[in-house]
Amino acid sequence: MSDAAPTAKLRLRVDGMDCASCATKIQNALQRMPGISEVTVSVTGGTVTIGRDPNGVDDDTIRDQISNLGYRVARSEPDRNDVHGKGGKTSTGQHNAQSHPEKTSGRRWWQTGKGNLVIASGTSLAVAFAVGKAVPATEQWAFLLAMLVGLIPIARRAFSAAMSGTPFSIETLMSIAAVGAVVIGATEEAATVVFLFLIGELLEGVAASRARASIQDLTKLVPKTARLEEDGQIREVEADRLNVGQTIQVRPGDRVPADGVILSGESAIDEAPVTGESTPIRKGREATLFAGTVNGDGLLRVRVTAAAADNTIARVVRLVEEAQESKAPTERFIDRFSRYYTPGVMAVAALVAIVPPLLFGGAWSGWIYKGLAILLIGCPCALVISVPAAIAASLSAGARRGLLLKGGAVLEQIGKITVACFDKTGTLTAGKPQVTDLVGFSRSEGDVLRFAAALESGSSHPLATAILAMAAEQQISVPPMSNATAIGGKGVQATVEGIKIFLGSPNAAAELASVTADQNARISALNDDGKTVSLLVMDGRVAGAIAMRDEPRPDAKKGLRLLSDAGIRTVMLTGDNRRTANAIGKQVGIDVEAELLPQDKQRIIRQFQKEGLVVAKVGDGINDAPALAAADVGIAMGGGTDVALETADAAVLHGRVSDVAAMVDLSKRTMTNIRQNIAVALGLKAAFLVTTIVGLTGLWPAILADTGATVLVTLNALRLLKPHTT
Repeated sequence: MSDAAPTAKLRLRVDGMDCASCATKIQNALQRMPGISEVTVSVTGGTVTIGRDPNGVDDDTIRDQISNLGYRVARSEPDRNDVHGKGGKTSTGQHNAQSHPEKTSGRRWWQTGKGNLVIASGTSLAVAFAVGKAVPATEQWAFLLAMLVGLIPIARRAFSAAMSGTPFSIETLMSIAAVGAVVIGATEEAATVVFLFLIGELLEGVAASRARASIQDLTKLVPKTARLEEDGQIREVEADRLNVGQTIQVRPGDRVPADGVILSGESAIDEAPVTGESTPIRKGREATLFAGTVNGDGLLRVRVTAAAADNTIARVVRLVEEAQESKAPTERFIDRFSRYYTPGVMAVAALVAIVPPLLFGGAWSGWIYKGLAILLIGCPCALVISVPAAIAASLSAGARRGLLLKGGAVLEQIGKITVACFDKTGTLTAGKPQVTDLVGFSRSEGDVLRFAAALESGSSHPLATAILAMAAEQQISVPPMSNATAIGGKGVQATVEGIKIFLGSPNAAAELASVTADQNARISALNDDGKTVSLLVMDGRVAGAIAMRDEPRPDAKKGLRLLSDAGIRTVMLTGDNRRTANAIGKQVGIDVEAELLPQDKQRIIRQFQKEGLVVAKVGDGINDAPALAAADVGIAMGGGTDVALETADAAVLHGRVSDVAAMVDLSKRTMTNIRQNIAVALGLKAAFLVTTIVGLTGLWPAILADTGATVLVTLNALRLLKPHTT
């Protein structure tokens, strides 16, 4: 029995946390508190998750500690983990995960604390400028007061951060630079630098809010109300109060208020808001609906299958928020680098300010001025935010297309794959058989389908469903049948329009009627194409044949070609028979390994890895768990099921094979974006460092080198939010 103390999780939503240095300050401050074992900060998500001893420090003390650093704790919510830290699904956590956006967003920049401080500092600077021109003798004092308007809040945050374990914060660098500028008589410049710093912080906040809003906007797709059907009456209720199993009505033109299954009605469903699929999909009875999609032209009765807090959109938002807390290897490296970088910058600034005057007779005021400028240039904000900003934007952009990636590490890894291994059934194929061929021997093709549908009416067997679906598609009137009998392992027989009819396997049909050589040749040809053939026997004669096969997904061939074009080898790993697998493989263009047991699939993946290949395994998220676990990246392909969303490293929510290539493309574009960001951050600093030392630039360009670079890398990262087609 374990003696480890249980860990309670507290999840806080924090306003004003807009860059990586903010995260560092909060993390350092909380980790110093007694009883806290774990702190995870997501700047892009605006959340702080704390693991703590339930009997230790209380929630109010934690909130006060964060508030003392200059941030506002907007709300708190129980984490989705239970007291042991194991992933659970508490209804409270789920509800809050969906409902929090309205609480922390929607304010204009001038309604925020940072906005108010910028306005106050800017106004003070303008007044100081006017007073200085009118009464030159008071100019220095006017600019000193203007500087203090902005600097006092900055210095207060610097002091709190230093006392909480972060002495080398951007606020500390800013405070030292501003005070130093006043000491050497550059008061006007000091006031200007403080104002520019506050503008930069504000712009960082605006950019960060855009990144957060990109995924939170998904929650706004779900309507606020729903039409609940109860006891034959229709009444309007709040959508977030719907329960699983209740029946709702969705009128033409309305958004679907909950995940559900159609009980009656048929309509064209516009899934573009959720999946990005531009063409409406015709759906009828038993079809699945996603919350947030738009009903086209028919009245639908829908049975609710997920509460508001657990519908597909809410789970996508939760998964993306959690993924944003998971750091990529590149991000972890930059974090480690920045711990040594900032003290190093302070040391360099001190050397620049002291060494030339002491050893070479330089002017103290001039070199101190340059040292102060280097302090501002060297702030690591732009460098540290360059990676998480790009990853957050990428995760959000992917989620809006139904591409779910469990964190930055997965996002980074998926762009490195060199071989993609696919399951067949439910992955490359739709997972349900379809009628591919109708063959008339002694009867017409129409008669073959009509009588076969009569025999299969009422059956839920997948082959029967395929026959009935084709009959419905061709609007064939199905006659009634009587004396129906299922013959185990062989087929079904009944009487239709006074004729005794049998539908079953060729071997079973051969016991009831003679099959000619020509008919056998046709059946063999269909079998060679990987199709299952059933023969229809009427009055002792073979009337015709029906061939069925689990057909490839419509975009399977295109999706595999996109992967091949990207230099990625594709392989089908299936337990199905070799003939069927080869037929599908030839049709879509993929190498085939067939008749495999789960351990065989795992063995093949291990062999690929021994050859130095990076392997992705794409499956339906339900079976083949050993292979999914063995692969470098496991990708579940499913329709929003719990398994598809929660078991693998990544999930293709909407079942498009081409979305695997889209994931790879998204990863590569993200890594390119990160390299651009790092180049911008370091390049600007290097350029301004040189120009400052040679005397071409001063304090206010130095602050632009920092805040300007931070805004640039954030805006560059936000480009990943724009729709991109491969």
